[in-house]
Amino acid sequence: MSLESVRYSRGSLAVLNQLLLPHESCYESVCGVQEAWEVIRAMKVRGAPAIAIVGCLSLAVELERGEVKEKDQLVVFILDSLKFLVTSRPTAVNMAKAAEELSAFVQQEAAQADATSESIRKSVIQWAEDLLTKDVEDNKKIGDYGARHLLQRVTGQPVTILTHCNTGSLATAGYGTALGVIRSLHMMGRLAHVYCTETRPYNQGARLTAYELVYEKIPATLIADSMVSVAMKEKGVSGLCYGSEYRKQW
Repeated sequence: MSLESVRYSRGSLAVLNQLLLPHESCYESVCGVQEAWEVIRAMKVRGAPAIAIVGCLSLAVELERGEVKEKDQLVVFILDSLKFLVTSRPTAVNMAKAAEELSAFVQQEAAQADATSESIRKSVIQWAEDLLTKDVEDNKKIGDYGARHLLQRVTGQPVTILTHCNTGSLATAGYGTALGVIRSLHMMGRLAHVYCTETRPYNQGARLTAYELVYEKIPATLIADSMVSVAMKEKGVSGLCYGSEYRKQW
């Protein structure tokens, strides 16, 4: 079973304080948007997918537990809350994308002739919950597709992979993106070894990725960032798996 960055049930949200890892595993309750903003800002939650999920679920929790609002008032509250959440980590593009999509969804729902405050509230909660489910499903597809893609192009197997930063279950709703590829290779029995970097200055690799790899008993070695070139030259690295929030085609 993968580590959980988020624990959610309707009306309840808790996040794993990643600042305390790997020495302590502590889940902190998040009761609404303001608290989500604070845990994201403080880097207790990391990884663009996880940030978007925590942000949207915090809104769902507040809508489930908060006071009833009139329709127009509710719509304004939701839109303002989403704008506020984006400011918690402006570089986390998943949060901005989710806020844009959910804002459009809310306005579309509110424009329905039979829309009520209650129907909008329920639909937003369901939207956020679906985001959580979809993230795990997408992560597993990324892992499987990425693993097969790599195996088709690498001579000599099993493979040795180098990864940077943290892109695992702690950075997502579960399983992981780039680290999900490594997890899939391991499950296929086609992974020889993983080298993960410390990832300065926050040490996401040393504190989080190494922690995940040990937890799941995946053969791995933690290396300093400055050791990457030597590791690639001397350790037979077959490929690199790492995350990227911004991509541009030249």
